Amino acid sequence: MDKNLCELFAQRRSIYNLGSTQILPEEKIMDIITNALKFCPSAFNSQSARLVVLYGEYYQKLWDIVLTELSKIVPEDKMGQTITKIKTFTTGLGTILFFEDADTVKSLQEKFPLYSENFPKWSLQSSGMLQYMIWLALSEQNIGASLQHYNPLIDEEVKMAFDLPEHWQLLAQMPFGSIELPADEKSFLPIEERLKIFG
Repeated sequence: MDKNLCELFAQRRSIYNLGSTQILPEEKIMDIITNALKFCPSAFNSQSARLVVLYGEYYQKLWDIVLTELSKIVPEDKMGQTITKIKTFTTGLGTILFFEDADTVKSLQEKFPLYSENFPKWSLQSSGMLQYMIWLALSEQNIGASLQHYNPLIDEEVKMAFDLPEHWQLLAQMPFGSIELPADEKSFLPIEERLKIFG
């Protein structure tokens, strides 16, 4: 790793102008994703995260599903800009779907009733860490990504289209690809408003 972690934190941004230039071989991208999935922390080592990686026609199929489902709820006069936005997610290399296994979470709730109400929260926290781990690792390789949330609107259609278990709960979609345009400058609130130190 050429950059230190603080530099990587600053480099990782939402990239909306994606391209299909193959920055890394597909197997190297899968190594990044697999290692993150393997080593991401989870409550009680539950390993409840589930991932689906879509390339090619499967990648396009996902965003066709998103557009179809959006067309049912978006007003006609807004549909043009919706189509334009969704098309920005279809020009990259692929999309990662992030799921949590609801059955795993439920079994932990039953096994440890004292912590029952916390397991869904811990599950979401673990998924957030996994999303960030993958996003940061892709960014380190100059692969752009953004995080999208068209769930629960697309949940059932996605499970049917890709033959996924009903107990997999879709949480996020991450389109990724080559960076065709950098992210805009980011503004920051004064750190003093966000951080308190005692001692």
